[in-house]
Amino acid sequence: MSYTALYRKFRPSEFSDVKGQDHIVTTLRNQIGADRIGHAYLFCGTRGTGKTTIAKIFARAVNCEHPEDGNPCGTCASCRAIASGASMNVIEIDAASNNGVDNIREIREEVAYSPTEGKYKVYIIDEVHMLSIGAFNALLKTLEEPPSYVIFILATTEAHKIPITILSRCQRYDFRRISTETIAGRLRELMEEEQVEVEDRALTYVAKAGDGSMRDALSLLDQCIAFYLGQKLTYDHVLEVLGAVDVDVFGEFFRKICEQDVIGIIRRLEEIILQGRELSQFVTDFIWYLRNLLMLRSDQGMEEMLDVSSEHLLRMKKDAALADVDTLMRYIRVFSELSGQIRYATQKRVLVEIALIKLCKPSMERSYDSILQRLALLEQKMEEGFVPVSQGAAALSGQPTEDAVAGRKAEKIIPSALPEDIQLFIGRFQELRKKTGRWGQMVLKDAQLRELPGHAGIQIILCKNHAVDEDGLAEEMEQVIRRELNVEMKVQVCTPDSDQRPEEPVIDLTGLVDMEIDIDESPDES
Repeated sequence: MSYTALYRKFRPSEFSDVKGQDHIVTTLRNQIGADRIGHAYLFCGTRGTGKTTIAKIFARAVNCEHPEDGNPCGTCASCRAIASGASMNVIEIDAASNNGVDNIREIREEVAYSPTEGKYKVYIIDEVHMLSIGAFNALLKTLEEPPSYVIFILATTEAHKIPITILSRCQRYDFRRISTETIAGRLRELMEEEQVEVEDRALTYVAKAGDGSMRDALSLLDQCIAFYLGQKLTYDHVLEVLGAVDVDVFGEFFRKICEQDVIGIIRRLEEIILQGRELSQFVTDFIWYLRNLLMLRSDQGMEEMLDVSSEHLLRMKKDAALADVDTLMRYIRVFSELSGQIRYATQKRVLVEIALIKLCKPSMERSYDSILQRLALLEQKMEEGFVPVSQGAAALSGQPTEDAVAGRKAEKIIPSALPEDIQLFIGRFQELRKKTGRWGQMVLKDAQLRELPGHAGIQIILCKNHAVDEDGLAEEMEQVIRRELNVEMKVQVCTPDSDQRPEEPVIDLTGLVDMEIDIDESPDES
């Protein structure tokens, strides 16, 4: 006897065997039990969720001579005839290949004749959204006033393509994606029945790869069993057959991205390609991994919602701490865009490499979230004592300039000869300025900085002759420095025409302060 695929061999024969669609099964069984059967049903949902299967069970149940709690008995003449495909009471039509007006006209002519045996003639029209507009119009009259012995069951994956005039005449049932736990449980039952030894972890991954479709999961499992026929099916075997990547590899990729290790990440990608892994599946799984990190970063209560082992959960929590929410959302956006492009691309590897480089180098993008990440990286460098400076300041500090791109400023380290408190002041000047009053924030925005002779303190020269109390502003700045930096520092404030300006300042510190990332804050004129 020829081999029968798992999804055909174990297709449910009664409502109790259907998994994941309890809301639909209960309703239909109640209708059959109470003899409140409708004349037209619309089954909507993604592939492999049980639309056609439930339609066939329903067709047997309404014609069964001895129904049991809404289920077909499976033993009467009607049930056996329908199950074998010999019954004239159940007509299956594929609308993808029979979508013309003439096909629907044939149905209209057939419904005029009552069934020779059984109670109902059931028409199951699969992929009904493929019917032409003329065919829908031809079907409309029959749906509106059908004979009492006719039932239409329309099945579709794209309900939005069906005219509203058809929708309004049907009872609509939306089939949900089946959960990973439900699919894995069903696969485990079937493997015990087939006497095939499979790791639970392997079944869970196959169920997840099914993406809510029981039929897809069974087909993938069938493929894996055939490859390792007679052997125990392990998690690694499943990854190899499906061309997938272990979750540990995603953690390694993520850590290299956070470290901006472009060379390391491209080399690791090459290893995966040489192993024969499918890049489209890699992109999909990596998006899911980033999604899990985002969930962990957003709220600690999300831990229970993630379908991962405790060992992987602990490792993922450490990875999630390496990036903030905005950065993770940017990573997901970049790879989601890649997911839409890679499906029909001829150079998949190049697209994946570009996406990974984008993640490592946010300066390649000009989007809002990439700018946020660049600012976060800049703040981190400033905390470590690495501050962006202008060309002139680099020359004064004795450091050579090095332009990476025309028009960009070189990055240099604060001169080590300066006292530590002055270095600290320079690194946090923008933050300290914002701690002053609103008028002080504005007048200090473009101020020039000088070190007072003998490392006595800082002189702040305002860019214009603002009407400001120089001594009062200097005292306020000293208080902010004392409070925020926990150091005592003399501050002198003067205007461009002030006599207090030293003739020969020790060093010009203005260029060491990053004035370009500041946000203009106008004073309150009220």
